[in-house]
Amino acid sequence: MMSFTSLGLSKELLRTLEEEGYVEPTPIQELAIPPLLEGRDVLGVAQTGTGKTAAFALPVLQRITNSNQGGHRNIRALILSPTRELAAQIGERFSAYGANLPLYHHVIFGGVSQKPQVRAVKRGIDILTATPGRLLDLISQGHIDISHVEFFVLDEADRMLDMGFIRDIRKILKMLPKTRQNLLFSATMPNSISELAGSFLRDAVRVEVTPEEVAVDRIDQHILFVKTSDKKYLLTTLIKERNVDKAIVFTRTKHGANRLVKQLGHAEIEAVAIHGNKSQGARTKALSQFKSGEIPILIATDIASRGIDVDGISHVFNFDLPNIPESYVHRIGRTARAGKSGSAFGFCDDTESGYLVGIQRLLGHEIPVIEDHPYHFPKAIPKPGQKPGEVRKKKSRHSRAATRKQPDLRRERSDRRRADEGRSPRGNNPNRGRHNRPKNHHPNSSQKRGNRGNKHGSNRSRNSGGDSNRGQRRRRR
Repeated sequence: MMSFTSLGLSKELLRTLEEEGYVEPTPIQELAIPPLLEGRDVLGVAQTGTGKTAAFALPVLQRITNSNQGGHRNIRALILSPTRELAAQIGERFSAYGANLPLYHHVIFGGVSQKPQVRAVKRGIDILTATPGRLLDLISQGHIDISHVEFFVLDEADRMLDMGFIRDIRKILKMLPKTRQNLLFSATMPNSISELAGSFLRDAVRVEVTPEEVAVDRIDQHILFVKTSDKKYLLTTLIKERNVDKAIVFTRTKHGANRLVKQLGHAEIEAVAIHGNKSQGARTKALSQFKSGEIPILIATDIASRGIDVDGISHVFNFDLPNIPESYVHRIGRTARAGKSGSAFGFCDDTESGYLVGIQRLLGHEIPVIEDHPYHFPKAIPKPGQKPGEVRKKKSRHSRAATRKQPDLRRERSDRRRADEGRSPRGNNPNRGRHNRPKNHHPNSSQKRGNRGNKHGSNRSRNSGGDSNRGQRRRRR
């Protein structure tokens, strides 16, 4: 097996990889990094979860650093991603890999305010990850200039075409400088992708890795619907009832992994966490304890778990369902290896039902549901027709009350009575409403006039009283 050192990466990047816990390159990294460092165009066929982000991010970072230019920062590397979730993940990886480099990276995508994105770009960045729609919007507004791009990466090309981005991609390609290095990644290679690749790749090196074969038929998969706040109790119950020997628990965040270690500890279940915030020594120790069986539960994030190869894992718990369906397959593939069987449990709360729809669509079947547990939460079940990845937003108590229809019975009775008398309902009277009132009309106009009249009358009475007194004094004289 090749090491990262033999790939020709710089000392800064090697130090970052060690800090991130990377041990050895994946097959796609072994194949793609050397030609990219040489400046060649690359056509890569690889699925999500194979380590392809590092395969293009590391060479891009190294080549931009080696040819760093002074003065104002221009966008020198452009990465196109089909969705905001994937774009954000790529951004996180660039931030992590480039931690020891003097480079700036930013991510832009639609669905959020563009003002912070524009401010970041105006300050100057070296690398931009973007979704096609928001990129074209900001280019048309004059906020982004891609005429200095030296490295262009088209990620998830087949998914781009499925989502209808082909026209946007061709528009962006026309705006790029002719002299640049290109990389296209796709999970599949239909004719449409081959034609697109042929339109802008030059003398490309094709690298391809076969998808990780997961023996799904040997994995006993189950979904459990549960409230977010009850997930920790459900996990504790399953670990104790299912005789778990060695298990990986996947969480979405690093802080969530740390919290879960403490919560399991309160239930007298030993667990260790591995993620990017842990030191290299702490990660090495945690892996050693897990492999030896000293500690039976390993809690990990997707990124930190890559490159970990541990045999004998009996259970996989998806404490948080992944928002990328392929990550689910990659996770559960940690069990049922070497001809053995395994179990995978997915916890789904009411904000993750869209993720479950996407996972089941990828698998081609529904995952069996376990309802016989004390924390079953039916509201988390996906709605009919719910789209993959669609997040179901919770309504507040006030918005629910505002949208609830409550009939006005008194109004209905009044309208019926007016109709019986031959009069139109109150809402249909053309003479009603403030726009049809007289110009100087006031709801309490009579009272206002009365008050004004009393006021003026009292003044006149005082004045007249004063005049009459003067007249009486004259007559006395």
